[in-house]
Amino acid sequence: PRSRSADPAALGLGACVDCTLCVQVCPTGIDIRKGLQYECIGCAACIDVCNGVMDKVGYPRGLIRYATQNALKNHWTTAAMWKRVARPRVLIYAAILLLIVSGLMASLALRKPFRVDVVRDRATLARVVEDGQIENVYRLQVMNGTETPQRFQFKASGLGGAQVVEQAALMLASAEARWVTLTVRMPHEAGKAAGPGAHAMQFEILRTDSGQGEAQVVEKSTFVVPR
Repeated sequence: PRSRSADPAALGLGACVDCTLCVQVCPTGIDIRKGLQYECIGCAACIDVCNGVMDKVGYPRGLIRYATQNALKNHWTTAAMWKRVARPRVLIYAAILLLIVSGLMASLALRKPFRVDVVRDRATLARVVEDGQIENVYRLQVMNGTETPQRFQFKASGLGGAQVVEQAALMLASAEARWVTLTVRMPHEAGKAAGPGAHAMQFEILRTDSGQGEAQVVEKSTFVVPR
């Protein structure tokens, strides 16, 4: 402690006036005057209150500041510290970090609002049902990747005559995933024209009535025509 008119250099004193305000405002209860401590959360409350005291007594700000032990030991100025930041290694790491963040932002912006996985029902093989129609059964896992409810409709395409049989629209809550069983049938004439074996087809899953516009996902699969 000293008077405001006192010369700290003549008294052999430092800039700290022992006001203890830095200790009083610290949320973790440490004494920053004792140096770096692991309890410090970097809230800068001690910096703000100390700068206020330095202004009142007419001393330079920055008695408490963000710095490294190396900077304190070598008495680096602000300009010297910025010069150290501009080193090639730091710039390269910053560029790599910027690329990673840009890739993350791009993936979030371009991600699809929902996902669909198509799995053939192994318990039910291709079979001939009433009216000679050929039937295949599939299981689809639909995953809503948004924070709003979504409504989905299903359609089979890519193979002439193949159609989804009486599948009502699916409603999913936000971030919900659900398995759906779909039955696809093909007229006997179309199956005969296609020939026995596995034939490529597609499932078109259309999102409607979500308030975010329509979106569509196309998943490949196969339709088996028995011999």
